[in-house]
Amino acid sequence: METMVYPGWRELVTFSTEGPQPQGLLDAEGLKVVVAGLLPGQSIPPHPESLGIFHILEGKGWMTVAGERLAIEAGATVIVPGGVARGLEAQTQLAFMATRVAA
Repeated sequence: METMVYPGWRELVTFSTEGPQPQGLLDAEGLKVVVAGLLPGQSIPPHPESLGIFHILEGKGWMTVAGERLAIEAGATVIVPGGVARGLEAQTQLAFMATRVAA
């Protein structure tokens, strides 16, 4: 694998009325990294996955983790254990980076 540099996330994130359009940054060595955007009111329903790390780049909203609703905003990082359901809901335009670690 070679070094990858992404000068700015704003050029990568797409906000669409069709819902999130994840843009892959990495899919190698057991890691998958994406950036994505949600418009106000859009959501990703809770679903179980492997270990996940979510960093909020812009906006405000809520993450639901194991049934608990957590307020999130730009700068927040949420680490979710593998197998635990997680979902995301945008209150304002929201951009995030998600890293999934293979089980």
